[in-house]
Formats: sequence, structure tokens, C-alpha cells
Amino acid sequence: MPINIPDGLPAADVLKRENIFYLTSSEAIQQDIRPLDILLLNLMPKKIETEIHLLRMLSNTPLQVNIELMRIDARPSRNTPIEHMDAFYKDFASIADNKYDGMIITGAPLGQVDFEDVIFWSEMKKIMEWSVTNVSSTLFLCWAVQAAMHHLYGVSKHVLDRKISGVYPHRLVTPLAPIVRGFDDVFDAPHSRYGEVRTNEIREVPELEVIAESEVAGPYIVGHRDGSQLFVTGHSEYEPGCLKDEYDRDVAAGTNPALPENYFPEDDPTAAPIVTWKSHGNLLFSNWLNYYIYQRTPFDKALIGTTVQRTIAALAR
Repeated sequence: MPINIPDGLPAADVLKRENIFYLTSSEAIQQDIRPLDILLLNLMPKKIETEIHLLRMLSNTPLQVNIELMRIDARPSRNTPIEHMDAFYKDFASIADNKYDGMIITGAPLGQVDFEDVIFWSEMKKIMEWSVTNVSSTLFLCWAVQAAMHHLYGVSKHVLDRKISGVYPHRLVTPLAPIVRGFDDVFDAPHSRYGEVRTNEIREVPELEVIAESEVAGPYIVGHRDGSQLFVTGHSEYEPGCLKDEYDRDVAAGTNPALPENYFPEDDPTAAPIVTWKSHGNLLFSNWLNYYIYQRTPFDKALIGTTVQRTIAALAR
């Protein structure tokens, strides 16, 4: 939420340069407030677990946020009861005429699969295109980053020789970007994926800027310069045991996985992981809700995706 300061206060200029959200007294009097509507397209196999992880992050704010859940298609989920899907998830056709303040598209375990071989690729392309004109700001996570970069910007996905799995240090490249307000210069984040997009190719797209990256894991946070899209290649929403669960699953499957890096103390898989990424993870989601949605989305949702809305976003930046 913004701070309310007197009109003409000299500190306002400093706060504006530092991307600190404030309203002058005259602006606050005229402000219209309503709940924010967020759509979650959940592509992860364990949908209930993913819901919990992301809802924890979205709840860490005084803003009132309405959540709607969407599935990519009507195929049964092997890891989620059909009763849960039917009760809580909507199909794209039922929401296609709606406008949303924000949208999250999760990752999926498809890093080694060519996009054209993904069974729901045609639906995925349609939804990503729809989000451009029907959502104020879309947050793409992990595999969804690779999908959106490929389809919307022509940035290639590169399949890796080995899975990136572990907790890696990152550094800020664009420290004044609103999404990283409050971040330390160096911070940790978990990654778990077989594919990547590369910094040099992203920088060839004028609309995009690399905001944070890792020497090992590559670009971590990338943003559209107007705030309409954010791309996060890792999993700041992961709970302490998520990488351990994935490792144990792969061990049981006989795939001989490498230990997640920088995760188990002294690389001992029987030891409890030490969490070093939660603070920045909470900041990331809070900053997204605040700077990229609350400050930019129009009060009249019919204006989302229009020239008027883009003007509002430009003024907010």
C-alpha cells in the first residue's frame, strides 16, 4: 500500500527516483480502490501443492486479491483429484471474455520436450496471446518463461546437458527496476529445469530487459519495459523441501540424479536444507502486486489492454 504524504513535500522527488510508492494528499482523496483480480494458470502436475505455494506468496500484502484458477484443458490430472479440478478450476472458454489485473502462468515438467510436441501447445499459444490484451501484468514462471519467450519474442529454448537443480546466487543487473525493490545486491533463488533462455539472446529484443541473473543459472528475472510481462526462470515460491522431494522422486525412478547444488548442508541428503531464498521470494511477489498491478491497472477493468491502460502504465513507471 502507498504512503500518503503532504503535497509539495521535498522528499517526494527522492522517493520517486527510488521507485517508492506514495500518494500526495490530493491524489489520495481522489483514489478509487477495488480488489485485484488475479488468474492462475496452473500447469504443474501437483496442482494443490502449487496452489499452496503461490497463494502463500500472494497473501503477503495488505491488498485484497481475488484468485481464479484455470486449467489448460479438460484432460484429467494424474496427480490431482478430478473433484478438485471440477470444483475449483475454470476452462479458458469460460473466462476468455474477462479482463484481469494480473495473471500467473506456472512452469511444467516439459523442459526436454519440443514446443510443437507439447500436447496443449495450441491452447498455450492462444492463452499467451490473449494475455497481452486482457491482463495488466502477466508473471511467467520457469517453463512458461521458455514458452513465452519462444512464442512471443522468438527467443530460443536451449535444452541442457544436465538439469539445473539447486539454490544459486544471483546479482542485480537493473537494481532500480521496481520488481527488485528491497533486494540485496546478491541473493539466492532455487532452480529446477532442463531448459534455459540465454541473456545474450534476450538482449536482442528491445522490449525486454534483464533485471537479475546468475553465473550458473543464467537470467533469472526479465521484464517487459512497460511492466506488462515479467519472466522468472526459477522457483522463489518453493518450500524448503521441494528440491528434496524432486531429488528423492528421481532417485526412486532410477535416473541417478545429481544432488541439488548449494542445498543440503555439506551435500548430505539426510540433512534438512537451509532456506536462503524466502525473503527475496516474498518481496518479488509483493513488488509484482504493488508496482506492476496495483499502481498500473486501471480502476475500470474494461480499459485493460487498451491505449489508455498503456498510458497509465507508462506514467506509473
